Amino acid sequence: MFLGLTTDQLLLFALVLVLFGLLIWGRIRYDVVAFGALVAAYLLGVIPKAEVFSGFGHPAVVIIALVLIVSRGLSRSGAIELLARKLLSASHGIRLHIGIMGAAAAALSTVMNNVAALALLMPVDIQAARKAKRSPAMTLMPLSFASILGGMVTLIGTPPNIVIATFREDALGEAYSMFDFAPVGAAVSVVGVLFVVLVGFKLIPVARAKSDTGKDLAEFQDFIAEASLREDSPVLEQPLESLDELALENEVELVGLVRRGKRLPGTGHGNVVKKSDLIVLEGAPDNIDRFIGAAKLNYVGQATAGDNGGAASAAVDVIECVVPRGSRIDGRTADEIQLLYRQGVSLIGVSRSGKRTRKRLRRLTIRPGDILLLLGPANTLNDVVGWLGCLPLADRGLEIVQRSKAALAVGLFAAAILAASLGWVYLPVALGAVVVGYVAFNIVPLSELFDSVEWPVIVLLGSMIPIGVALEVSGGTEVLANGLVGLTQGWTPLAVLAALMVITMTLSDVLNNVATALIAAPIAIDVANRLDANPDAFLMGVAVAASCAFLTPIGHKNNTLILGPGGYQFGDYWRMGLPLEILVLLVSIPVIAIVWPL
Repeated sequence: MFLGLTTDQLLLFALVLVLFGLLIWGRIRYDVVAFGALVAAYLLGVIPKAEVFSGFGHPAVVIIALVLIVSRGLSRSGAIELLARKLLSASHGIRLHIGIMGAAAAALSTVMNNVAALALLMPVDIQAARKAKRSPAMTLMPLSFASILGGMVTLIGTPPNIVIATFREDALGEAYSMFDFAPVGAAVSVVGVLFVVLVGFKLIPVARAKSDTGKDLAEFQDFIAEASLREDSPVLEQPLESLDELALENEVELVGLVRRGKRLPGTGHGNVVKKSDLIVLEGAPDNIDRFIGAAKLNYVGQATAGDNGGAASAAVDVIECVVPRGSRIDGRTADEIQLLYRQGVSLIGVSRSGKRTRKRLRRLTIRPGDILLLLGPANTLNDVVGWLGCLPLADRGLEIVQRSKAALAVGLFAAAILAASLGWVYLPVALGAVVVGYVAFNIVPLSELFDSVEWPVIVLLGSMIPIGVALEVSGGTEVLANGLVGLTQGWTPLAVLAALMVITMTLSDVLNNVATALIAAPIAIDVANRLDANPDAFLMGVAVAASCAFLTPIGHKNNTLILGPGGYQFGDYWRMGLPLEILVLLVSIPVIAIVWPL
């Protein structure tokens, strides 16, 4: 024992500290970190064999997975896209546009996962910004913040609410219902969205507001492609400049030569082209494709020798997409995931916080928030974006939307929510019935069913639940609660609640909000018991605070998604986020005290 702590408590505290450190570091994906911590906890003997994988069958895990599938169905039905397009117009002023989009995002986030709500509205918002000839940086951060705020209103709007509800069931015998979060969440959401619309957007840095981060990508000009030589290429064993006339004719510039994986100095002119060399081209994708066919070259690894040129003789197109945290390419290079060899698609441009990079793109480590410009067969590009786990920023066309099924999709979902709210059907079963209906009516094709689930979040949640339970069973959460109560000795319960919310909110700005809720919820119960106060008030405080991650781009996935398209820097978020978090505290604490008296 050390300072009164048991061996299990010491081991768990050390494990949680390492876990938090790795999550903040961010170099290893959060689900891998959490699962590794779960395995370590078992090997250290602090989680018994019977409990080690119990988290994966927890109701919170099931509900989150089902909500994500339902969100995909609502998206595919076209109901939301139709609504957004009717509401928006390029002629709207900036404040009116932010107000409409913010209200739509907050409203959608009450009935579907707030990440899915942003994913639906962000491409629409970017297109509206381009038509109005203004920077998307002016509107994307308000849109993200509004979607986060709206998610606090209902049980299914954000994962922390689901975690808190199911934790209450385990601790107090009954879970929160669908709209138990509404009194506090709605008050915070309305005031927060009004702040964002009236004041917040003005706090976006002027440099970001004046730039148009999407312009270069939208014009599809001056991007890089790498081409290999075919056996019958006229430039083989010839100086690179022998292709100058052909390049001029096709409006392509020869900008370099890669030999043995290294870029030769200068533009490569004056060097004799060898069979294994790669020619680096700059230009519009259509021009590059035309030049590759005329010069008898291949996209690297794509076409086979003897092919008659072009992108595997197929019509090529370009698509831009943003990289979310946890996607297949996050933290990896195009080469590492074999994007070109496995999918026949070239990475030809990357925009990172509004700055384009063009140096050996295939070997550039991709980060969350980057915008990728992909070149490949037109009929498979959208599928490749889905395979990558990225979010398209361009209009994906009508082929994914089934407007004729919009009423059916909304009707099935509304019926399930009504049945669950009235207590007729257990919520996971109600959502499961919606998923079955969506599959039966092909609103969500069976082939997309499991792709709709964000598996890293599921693994994170399933791994963290047993660790949180072990911390509680060992008395670790009681130790932390005693520490908080001791530090706030003499304070009123309302002041202690405020302190707990500030700590939780701070953690949520640097950690995944699900992980934050899982750790903070049992501490909230223990603090309430120590103070002989209402545990519901403290649980609601944690629910609000865990969802409010406005200071950084890493605290909430929505903030990461807008990082690249908005051209934001890490330090841009706190300018609007700090006053918003203070406002959330000022509004939520009195409302909690009224609705859930201490």
